Amino acid sequence: MELRQLRYFVAIFERRSISRAAEHLRISQPALTRQLHQLERYVGTPLFDRVPGGVSPSPAAMALHEHARLVLRLADASREVARSAGPVREAVRVGLPPGVPGTWIERVIGAVAGEVPGAALTVTDASSVDQVRLLREGHLDLGLIHQRPPAPFAARLVLEQQLGLAVRPGHELSRRRRCHLSDLDGLRILAHSRDQVTAEHDRVLAEAEAQDVHPEWVFAWFTENAYACVLAGDAAAALLTRPSAERLLPGWCWIPFDPAGFALPLWLAQHPQTRTVVTAVADVVAATPAGDAG
Repeated sequence: MELRQLRYFVAIFERRSISRAAEHLRISQPALTRQLHQLERYVGTPLFDRVPGGVSPSPAAMALHEHARLVLRLADASREVARSAGPVREAVRVGLPPGVPGTWIERVIGAVAGEVPGAALTVTDASSVDQVRLLREGHLDLGLIHQRPPAPFAARLVLEQQLGLAVRPGHELSRRRRCHLSDLDGLRILAHSRDQVTAEHDRVLAEAEAQDVHPEWVFAWFTENAYACVLAGDAAAALLTRPSAERLLPGWCWIPFDPAGFALPLWLAQHPQTRTVVTAVADVVAATPAGDAG
């Protein structure tokens, strides 16, 4: 997937028309259509349906839109950071997983620009599993991942986001301000597969077992297609953080657990021996406060 494909996708999404988007982008309509088809093949699902007068976004497109805007903002911010520095700057390649609050990432990029002017950040959008592989292969300098990094990587916990339930509109739980783990008993609940977020998976299942609570778990590997997963699994709710719920399941009510005991961690991973500028960037990332990151 290329950044230009995300820019083309956003243009089509916001104009609800391939022809109007092509005119805005100053490219031919057939060329834009080809790029859209390539993006749809990459994500594995149609993004638009043809309707009179234009196109209508699919549920997958609704989920992808905010994520695409965030990635493009980060790419633009990285370019501006690079332009504003002096002539000697070192590239620092950082991995970014889905579901990280944009407000926190913006603070990180701003802090790095101010405190490590010798660093030129580049951001790679990748899952936690892919980031570990990219770190091992030398394609990333730093990884932000939702699981404790394996050896030999150095690890620092930089963020914890509260987990809760994104509940279908109209479901009786959607009227609650908070929910208990016991409320999940007998419900079909979508959750990330164990390979994606091992700590979250094990802790929630262990606590449910300890409380004699037996949800019908629907485990799936997903980053952008949570809506398709809940439909396929006929799930009443999804176990997600608030930023992910707002992005992936717009219109669903997000309810935190009471007491607040479950959180999705974000770990900073780096090679134990690395360049000075990479260590400096890692220190800034680790020191950036969570604020309202959820």
